[in-house]
Amino acid sequence: MHIVVIMPRWVGDIVMATPMLRGLRRHVAGRGRITGVLRPLAVDLLAGSEWFDDTILYDRRSRDATLRFSAVVRRLRADQADVAIIVPNSLSSAALAVAGGARRRIGMAMHWRRWLLTDPVLPPRKHGRIEPFSSAAYPVRLAEHLGMPPEPLRLELAISRDDESLGDAVLARLFPSPLPQGPLFVLNDGAAFGPAKQWGVEKVVALARLLLDRVPNARVLMHCGPGDRDEARAVVEAAAHPAVQSLAGEAQLPFGLSKAVISRAAVMVTTDSGPRHIAAAFQRPTVVLHGPMDPRLSRAVHDHLVEMRLELPCSPCGRQICPLEHHDCMRLLSVEDVGAAVLKLLESTR
Repeated sequence: MHIVVIMPRWVGDIVMATPMLRGLRRHVAGRGRITGVLRPLAVDLLAGSEWFDDTILYDRRSRDATLRFSAVVRRLRADQADVAIIVPNSLSSAALAVAGGARRRIGMAMHWRRWLLTDPVLPPRKHGRIEPFSSAAYPVRLAEHLGMPPEPLRLELAISRDDESLGDAVLARLFPSPLPQGPLFVLNDGAAFGPAKQWGVEKVVALARLLLDRVPNARVLMHCGPGDRDEARAVVEAAAHPAVQSLAGEAQLPFGLSKAVISRAAVMVTTDSGPRHIAAAFQRPTVVLHGPMDPRLSRAVHDHLVEMRLELPCSPCGRQICPLEHHDCMRLLSVEDVGAAVLKLLESTR
């Protein structure tokens, strides 16, 4: 049996699909092969896993014609799949499976694409409305249509020796002796989704100072992606402390580096964005700052997790930019409350 898995675009959703990939690999062992259709960035993120027998790179928005819809359709047709598991809920991903010739197409029946699926899976409903569901749970539900047993929703990633070495080198350069080598707090305020998820430089700086005041031998590392370098630099500049550093000065920011430093975190403090799921994959103690998003969408098995969210009439709105322009869902999360949650986690996991 040849199974094609069309993977999501977003970093968090890719990591949230790992329980399904793990269970599917175990289920078809010796009886089939699995091809992953995924963005180039996902290759680095999933490096070290053995879930795919083959990969096809796909990014319909890329300028590279070899990554776009028509080229990927030709590759899929050249090695036709018996089954396509379509993890994204987009119309275009279902159309890709149809055009690629997959005989059986399993996906969530949403966004006017039910007619493109041979095995439409109905989303959970309550009182006639779609109930928010975890981005880790529904890929598992799709694979269960192939007879895969239920799989625990524990996220999983791997780190290569090269990634470990890179992480060691970067941390040694950012926090050289004689700086104290105490617990590493990793802070992340990035959000490719949009600014509504962000806490802001001022709050992050205040948290870094609070943590160093309470844990004098600590190190504080500002995590960032390529699009978040300016904010990370601003945090370091405003904190003005040698134990507060960032990844912004690194020439390259591969996911291998993110995995290496996040896996070393004594506690991670992060917005509801991709890095929080990387922390979950390594079961690192984590404080997640929820703003406009429904926390039920990102639930997985994660020990030592604290989710902080304010009950406001306008939240969760799921918007990229605050439509009311006050940003209260993030702005009103206090530094003192977040700091207390971090210190409690640190104490409980030592």
